Amino acid sequence: MSLNQKITDWNGQVIWISGASTGIGLSLAEQLLQRGATVILTARQVDNLADLSARYPRAQAMNCDITDVKTLDATLQKILVQHQRLDLFIANAGVYHEMRAYEFDAEKARQMLDINVRGTIASVAAVIPQLLQQKHGGIAVVASVAGYGGLPNALIYGATKAALINFSETLYLDLSPHGINVTLINPGFVATRLTAQNKFAMPALLTSEHAAQKIIAGFARGDFEIHFPKRFTLWLKLLKLLPYRAYFYLVKRATR
Repeated sequence: MSLNQKITDWNGQVIWISGASTGIGLSLAEQLLQRGATVILTARQVDNLADLSARYPRAQAMNCDITDVKTLDATLQKILVQHQRLDLFIANAGVYHEMRAYEFDAEKARQMLDINVRGTIASVAAVIPQLLQQKHGGIAVVASVAGYGGLPNALIYGATKAALINFSETLYLDLSPHGINVTLINPGFVATRLTAQNKFAMPALLTSEHAAQKIIAGFARGDFEIHFPKRFTLWLKLLKLLPYRAYFYLVKRATR
């Protein structure tokens, strides 16, 4: 049985995607536009969205810093003035810095916590009252399989994504009785400008276009958690069922 209402017809849907200027957000926006949705793309820098906006009249690019509550509220009000509703908010904005404990960078850690956790929570908080008033709609939070358990190179990033996993689970428990979809998106490695900084081989690497296809397929099934690629994510889920002695041994062996 599906945990969410299935979304198979995107025609006429009003979708807001944060962090939509590159990577998964941009690819997802384009594929939803191709399916007939109206997509509001927000980011701190939207200069590179001019081409997409020119090709799709239903694409609207807006500057929005998710760590600024006033800006979030103003953006939502613009959307409601133009469209009178919001059908789905996809909290995709995030930042990643590869980090090990012996190379700890407090400023980069602060930035990841500020954007990935505080910014995501603030943006979700901004849309909840509207969705409850409508009595329909949905929220999707993009976390990561890095949040499943501790992994090398993800000292703070993994912790931020673990927070979002817990946050999404609780959102679902609170909002699903009110008819609001809550979806947790946990990608594996996706080729973006953020993962390009990695100095290690990334297993089961996907393109952002392929990742967007997986996400849309998950919405069509009514999944709560959309995780991909399964050949990678299922192994990580299995690892977390093991005692720590086995977990640490296998992770060290796989990543040395």
